[in-house]
Amino acid sequence: MRLAIMGAALLAAGAVAVVTGILPWSEVQVLVARVGPIMGFVAAMTVVTDLASDAGVFQWGADRIRRWASGRSYVLWLLLAAMAVLSTIFLSIDTTAVLLTPVVVTVTRQTGLPVLPFALATVWLANTASLLLPVSNLTNLLAQHNLDGISPAGFATLMWAPSLAAIIIPLAFIAVVFRRDLQRRYAPGPKKVIDQGSRTSVPGKPRADRILLPGTAAVLVLLLPALVSGLPVWLPASIAAVALLALFGFRRPRSLTINLVPWSLLLFTSGLFLVMAAARYLGLPELAGQVAGKGEDFPELLRLAATGALGSNVVNNLPAYLLVEPLADTPLRTAALLIGVNAGPLITPWASLGTLLWHDRLRKMNVLISWRGFALYGMIVAPVTLVAAVALLALTARVA
Repeated sequence: MRLAIMGAALLAAGAVAVVTGILPWSEVQVLVARVGPIMGFVAAMTVVTDLASDAGVFQWGADRIRRWASGRSYVLWLLLAAMAVLSTIFLSIDTTAVLLTPVVVTVTRQTGLPVLPFALATVWLANTASLLLPVSNLTNLLAQHNLDGISPAGFATLMWAPSLAAIIIPLAFIAVVFRRDLQRRYAPGPKKVIDQGSRTSVPGKPRADRILLPGTAAVLVLLLPALVSGLPVWLPASIAAVALLALFGFRRPRSLTINLVPWSLLLFTSGLFLVMAAARYLGLPELAGQVAGKGEDFPELLRLAATGALGSNVVNNLPAYLLVEPLADTPLRTAALLIGVNAGPLITPWASLGTLLWHDRLRKMNVLISWRGFALYGMIVAPVTLVAAVALLALTARVA
């Protein structure tokens, strides 16, 4: 509800900018042509991932991971981290934050392990692992347009090295800080789970639908390569959404509600796009240019990434990207900006929408997170991650 209210306020502010002439109507038309397909992709992928979660795909994977780890907490943590990385890369940051977080919390409670190292890895990887493909983050989809529609393979070629650093460094930090928790062992067999809301013991999960689960998994298996095939990503996502809607209409029609479409997110994002387009006409990118630098050597790229990270933690990574995008006038500088706005928002709770969604899921499951501790950890990890990722970006560019 709060997100919808913020979105309505942003849309109202954008409408005022259009009516008063601050933002020309022709620019609004260009903006709609640019972001319309992106918003369609976001809506379709949300439907796909929500229905996949309803079918039990994520829980099925987590259950197998718990068994494969054979009672070793460290292995379980690494396998769940790998699941978070794959979920983020192929299904987006929001999927990991919204749908994987409850699964991770449930698994750790089933095993009797501390939630924090697992939950922290989930939210950090939801942000930092979102560098590799256009579909991984909304900022990447915007950057893909800015890079003249670069192919997913070309995007991955540009971003693979910084993406690797952005995944390894947060995991290394958690492995060191929480090493005692991760050295514990657990009983690999299933346990009763305590519902932290009602404080009552609940039995095991109902048996998965024998048609719905494999059918949904098959749709996902076909969708993932289609998303990196070079087709406009809204097209395979929409086809997958229609296929799952038909499947659920046959097997579980009660799951098909109007809430499958992320109305609040679409409203908020649309308003934000409109307001930031108006901000460009007010000269804010020129002000940001005084700190963002202009060149492509390591110090200048780091300045740009730091500008994006600072803006993300002060406001949010999406407006930070939109504000600084005009200054990222080459592929290398665009990559540096993405490092800042994707791997940098690890300090404040509002730095990325994914972090806010992650915390909302934790709150609903009665998992308490200290924002002070979160910020302190982030102030260590974010700068180190930025420096390493930008250094690898500059190095691979020089080698190429």
